[in-house]
Amino acid sequence: MNDETEGVRAPQEGWLAPEVERELGSLRLLYADVSVTRQSSLTGDSPADVQQRLRAQSSRFRGARAVAIRREPITAAYRVFYRQIGLDPDVQRTPVEEAVLERMLRGAFPSGGMLADVLLIAMLDTSVPVWALDSQGVHGRLGIRASVEAEALGRSADAPVLPAGSLVVADDSGALAVLFGEIAPGHEPRGRSRELTLFAAQVAGVPSLYVEEALWSASAALQSS
Repeated sequence: MNDETEGVRAPQEGWLAPEVERELGSLRLLYADVSVTRQSSLTGDSPADVQQRLRAQSSRFRGARAVAIRREPITAAYRVFYRQIGLDPDVQRTPVEEAVLERMLRGAFPSGGMLADVLLIAMLDTSVPVWALDSQGVHGRLGIRASVEAEALGRSADAPVLPAGSLVVADDSGALAVLFGEIAPGHEPRGRSRELTLFAAQVAGVPSLYVEEALWSASAALQSS
């Protein structure tokens, strides 16, 4: 999606630290700012239309599809990237594989609240995982770099400490999330947050269109009436 559509802002491309670009030149970070216009709490029960879409996704991911998800091109591309950065995707599953396993164990995709459900649906539609930050805690452009020794994840008093060399999503002031991992405490959207920054990572083998569609889908759902 290159143009804004019905108030949904086009994604921006984040920066890569030089050392990350040298080692992982195919990696890209795309992010989009979204103003939430739904009146529901982001952490409260999903509206009826979102619940309906989640039930439909549960029907799509049954037996054979769930087992084969790791071999689908987008998921397979993320699995290859995991290995490239030293993660074992059979131990630390990709987000879509983790979600599908949860669906198989529970018999349906469980609801995690409106924002969690919207992000889950966007991922299930595209196999591209999307994360959200409260925009009030974002200072400048987002990008990807390696953490430094004993760096704090976020700016809260209880921020965990990172080891050196972890890939993080960062702004001008510090690390805000571990790439493919946790959001920094205090930077996750709250129930009444209305300005969000959504982001997704593109790796080799994942077309730009899928990443843009995932961000657009989540943004549009948060702006539906």
